[in-house]
Amino acid sequence: MDILSIVEQVGEPQAAALFGLITGIIFGVAAQRSSFCLRAATVEFARGTLGTRVAVWLLTWSTAVVWVQGAQMLGLMRAADARMMAVPGSWSGAVIGGLLFGVGMVLARGCSGRLLVLAATGNLRSVVSGLIFAVVAQMSLKGWLAPARDWLAGLWITPGGQNVNLIEAANLPQSSGLILGLATAAVALWLSRRNRIGARKLIFASGVGFAVAVGWVLTFGLAQVSFEPMQVESATFSGPSAHTLMFFLDRSAILEFDVGLVPGVVIGAFLAAAVTGELKFQGFEGERNMRKAMTGAVLMGFGAMLAGGCAIGAGVTGGSIFAATAWLALFCMWVGAVITDYVIDQPGLRATA
Repeated sequence: MDILSIVEQVGEPQAAALFGLITGIIFGVAAQRSSFCLRAATVEFARGTLGTRVAVWLLTWSTAVVWVQGAQMLGLMRAADARMMAVPGSWSGAVIGGLLFGVGMVLARGCSGRLLVLAATGNLRSVVSGLIFAVVAQMSLKGWLAPARDWLAGLWITPGGQNVNLIEAANLPQSSGLILGLATAAVALWLSRRNRIGARKLIFASGVGFAVAVGWVLTFGLAQVSFEPMQVESATFSGPSAHTLMFFLDRSAILEFDVGLVPGVVIGAFLAAAVTGELKFQGFEGERNMRKAMTGAVLMGFGAMLAGGCAIGAGVTGGSIFAATAWLALFCMWVGAVITDYVIDQPGLRATA
């Protein structure tokens, strides 16, 4: 059954939500089984180790680039049509928002995507932090924090009314993205072998990147057959968390890709944890950790909306189409996380050593 047939049977909004659900389920299963997490990778890096977390993150990122660039070369999507590329990007938002998000994900012990996956397995700390993240993201999008976000984002924006494609800006052939993805995947596989990571975990890590490509291809295909304008997008958890929250609070809210994505991740992660016997309730480990997690969730909520995406949305999804501000935001997330771990978490470890 092709996309047009699905649209004719269920309608455009329902098809968009269905595609979000499919993308989310793939992401949820793969992320839960691979333990994919940018925060864990940055902490390993900050402590001078290129271990399993870094290897998993690199493999996810590289396979997303390979799948997405391959799909683009086959005509299954166009990066220029993506919502992230069709609007002005914010250099200042990427820097400030990326740094805030990096700080926040270390304090909260997980990026927004990882919190959603953990919440589905019974982690109550992640449930609380995830709800705070969603509320602050909504406040930053349309609420009291929106003026501050708009002002900071407007300090320095990309020229020409759209984002910058790094491949085009560097006058490189279109195949350069695919080549870079394959080269990074080779490095990731070398690290994986050095750290003795099993094939199953590697397959699931690459599955996270595949989910990103699925989202891009499905929404691009939907945009080609829809009568109404449809956004070409993929996995991210800043805007979708806010939109999903409002969908259940506002009866006038409509179905869209975002509203299917978040429940899909929860379903996928829950099923993956249930099959492997990893479902269990977990709470906060003391008052101090609770304060850190809640503070981190606030910083991530505002930082993600300012940066134009979270660790997944900017770091992997935006990175896979070579959106310049997404790459800058990802770099700043790494910087913010590394500094936070060095200043806040590592002194405690050295004191107890």
